Amino acid sequence: MYKDDFHLTSGCYLLNHSVGRALKTGHDDFNAHFFAPWQSTNKEPWQQWLGTIERFTGALSELFNSKKELFCPQVNLSSALTKILMSHPRFTGTKCRVLMAQSDFPSMGFAMQKALPDGAHIDYIPHDLDLTDITIWQQYIKPDTDLVFISHAYSNTGQQAPVKEIAAYCRRNNTLSLVDVAQSAGVLPLDLSTVGVDFLIGSSVKWLCSGPGAAYLWVSESQLGVCQPKDVGWFSHQNPFEFDINHFDYHSTALRFWGGTPSIAPYVIAGHSIAYFAKLGAATVRKHNLALLSQLRESLSDYMVSPRSEDACSGTAILHFSEAQKAVLDALTDADISVDERAYGIRVSPHIYNDEHDIARFIEVIKKTL
Repeated sequence: MYKDDFHLTSGCYLLNHSVGRALKTGHDDFNAHFFAPWQSTNKEPWQQWLGTIERFTGALSELFNSKKELFCPQVNLSSALTKILMSHPRFTGTKCRVLMAQSDFPSMGFAMQKALPDGAHIDYIPHDLDLTDITIWQQYIKPDTDLVFISHAYSNTGQQAPVKEIAAYCRRNNTLSLVDVAQSAGVLPLDLSTVGVDFLIGSSVKWLCSGPGAAYLWVSESQLGVCQPKDVGWFSHQNPFEFDINHFDYHSTALRFWGGTPSIAPYVIAGHSIAYFAKLGAATVRKHNLALLSQLRESLSDYMVSPRSEDACSGTAILHFSEAQKAVLDALTDADISVDERAYGIRVSPHIYNDEHDIARFIEVIKKTL
């Protein structure tokens, strides 16, 4: 029933861990909110454009169940992470200690390594350990750990981290926590009013079907006032239109992280799409996703190398066919079925617009190849 809402081709698209398909209504909405204010009046369109930013943060607040004032648009996750690291006194000291995983997206490691001060230390949970197991995290969180970086879902392994349990352990240890929802936003429910993390960074390009350039950060109320971003601009100011070069006052909301003149177009697209998924609900998407993953598992369980249980798996299944791997990939390409391959295997991510017929076709092509 959801297929008609999205731009889909005649093939089978299972690359939602990479880029989600756009809403059909997005084109008209973009014209109405981006071009129309520019073209239909002699007045400058900033006030109308800034209204689309309100829509964007409002949609995020609905999706994650938190105040919209705690969200700030960002160009990408690397920028969001860098701004957070350079804003908080616990992360700017030379003895800062951070924990992340070798399985985190490399861009996050690059930003961490460059944004932290000289003398800071990064601990890594090794590749071969089970990141779905809270006891692994507890073994690596030290008494002097200042920040734990958590990927809600891991793109190469299909694992889901136990975010709420990690955050609770961090609080008991007086450690701050940051969750990266790039691979989970829209498919794995996350309630910021109860999960207990201190920071969140995310993007809109994958399960939220919003295209690139519309990332975001979120800061808890308890940490917002502590943060004093260094990478600021006139939109980080409490009154951006004051225009007094001798006076700067941090914005009272998370917009203090915003910076200079903002992009608008990506957030017009994203605000429309995220509002769609916020209304639909991540729980609905997840239920559908799990049903299709179950169908996949029933036929190809011997080849599945990603977790199987609901609490441990992300929205993505990872399959490996040993010496037949290339033949399977070639057959899927010939059948116009869109997947990709990373170190651990073929990645398959069914979304709300996929159905049982898509998965059955995927299975059929593989069984014929094998």
